Amino acid sequence: MFGKLNEFFTNVKAELKKVTWPTRKDTYASTMVVIVLVIISAIFLGGVDVILSRLIRLILG
Repeated sequence: MFGKLNEFFTNVKAELKKVTWPTRKDTYASTMVVIVLVIISAIFLGGVDVILSRLIRLILG
């Protein structure tokens, strides 16, 4: 049992050494892209919500 567990963690450690981690600059740039896209999506969805709400109020009186 412990032999397989030890082998598993040895393999995990070996695989993590192969990972190319992003630089701080890359991480910052990616984070900014995500934040901007979330803001744009929120504005778009908020606008659609307002338009559809007014349309439904107009239809239902």
